[in-house]
Amino acid sequence: MKGLLILSGLGIIAMLAEIFKFKKLLLPIVLLGIVAAYATNFMDWNKNFGISYFNNMIAFDNLALAFSGIILVTAFFWFILANDYFEEDSNTVDHFALVLFALVGALMLTSFKNMTTLFLGIEIMSIPLYVLAASKKNDVKSNEAGFKYLIMGSLASGFLLFGIALIYGASGSFDLLEIKSYITNNVASMPAFFYVGVVMLLIAMCFKVSAAPFHFWAPDVYQGSPTLITALMSTIVKTAAFVAILKLFMVSFSNISQLWSATLAVIIALSLIISNFSAAMQSNVKRMLAYSSISHAAFMLMVVLANVRSSLSVNALVFYSLAYSIGSIVAFGVLYNVSRKGNEGIEAFNGLGKRNPLLAMCMSVAMLSLAGIPVTSGFFAKYFVFTTMIGTGYKWLLILAVTTSAIGVYYYLKIIIAMYFKSSDGEEVVVVEKSQTLVIVLTTVITLVIGILPNLIGNMFEF
Repeated sequence: MKGLLILSGLGIIAMLAEIFKFKKLLLPIVLLGIVAAYATNFMDWNKNFGISYFNNMIAFDNLALAFSGIILVTAFFWFILANDYFEEDSNTVDHFALVLFALVGALMLTSFKNMTTLFLGIEIMSIPLYVLAASKKNDVKSNEAGFKYLIMGSLASGFLLFGIALIYGASGSFDLLEIKSYITNNVASMPAFFYVGVVMLLIAMCFKVSAAPFHFWAPDVYQGSPTLITALMSTIVKTAAFVAILKLFMVSFSNISQLWSATLAVIIALSLIISNFSAAMQSNVKRMLAYSSISHAAFMLMVVLANVRSSLSVNALVFYSLAYSIGSIVAFGVLYNVSRKGNEGIEAFNGLGKRNPLLAMCMSVAMLSLAGIPVTSGFFAKYFVFTTMIGTGYKWLLILAVTTSAIGVYYYLKIIIAMYFKSSDGEEVVVVEKSQTLVIVLTTVITLVIGILPNLIGNMFEF
């Protein structure tokens, strides 16, 4: 809770920076605040199975602390990466505040215990991102991205609210544990509209994580948004949304898994097929990474589908979220620097191995990790997901996931081939700011360390 309050305070401080003229100090203040939030959050680790607030509407148990830790670490790296992005912008203060309040919403989603705080968390996280997606005011694609994100996000929120209303109408409560108790006691006599509400919640959350067939907004929004805002959506937003899905469908609705599991299996299968085949045909790297994120969403949904009532599922999702977030920070950090002249196509990476060998090496590690190649964190992320699925009746999904992952290797390797085996039109060196180089190198090292020592994370977060 202290971390949530610190981030809220940082958002307010950011809004006051213009008035009291300390804009230049804003980035150090925010970075120190995120470190403080991380430290105070983990002071509550293993404390009486979680401390609840606001009449049990929010509770920071170990699950919430682990995922909020991933979000805060990702945010710390992102703010350093976005240093010159903020410097170039005349609306620096506004953007700082919007990002910080989006983080507040993300932390609420890791800790909600009530449908009310679920909705508040999603909206507090999403509304700033609608604005940030359209923040390149003179860019038509950015304006289009913000508009599409707003329309699709509003539609998803409508599904979410309708689903919550139906569930409340049947159970008489917004509290997750009370809803679970209602299901346990009335499993044979629940009204049909309760089941409709659960399915509507599933559809709404699949919109939020851009799982197929509710993914159609993601490629356009990812491509049109500023690159670093796309990185924010691809990492922090997805992590927070998957914690919400985990709490809803593995806690509250686990006793009626037969209702939603078949639907979820179809969504996962469609996501794996559509995303990988579509990504293989892309020439724009941001669109390719958008389709790639849909594939990764499918892998994380597989953990929920497995519905293993043990620490195995939670550990798999924690590991996957961390591996995917860190790998994406590297990928988008490199893309941001390579595409400064506006070219976001694969050809922008031609000859990068000669123009900036360090950047090319980091991008190669990121691509191999996202593809799930051994000695990177992405390999063990997929391995842990597969271990949760082995004992289920969905082995056909495992075969599909392995097959489509092979297609994923193809489009990730296209970037590596461009960097090392294709020559660029000019031999212009790609210059990267020192702080950004530090973040890109450090996150690359983390990707390799986690891949070599996967138990490091497993032992750190024991559920």
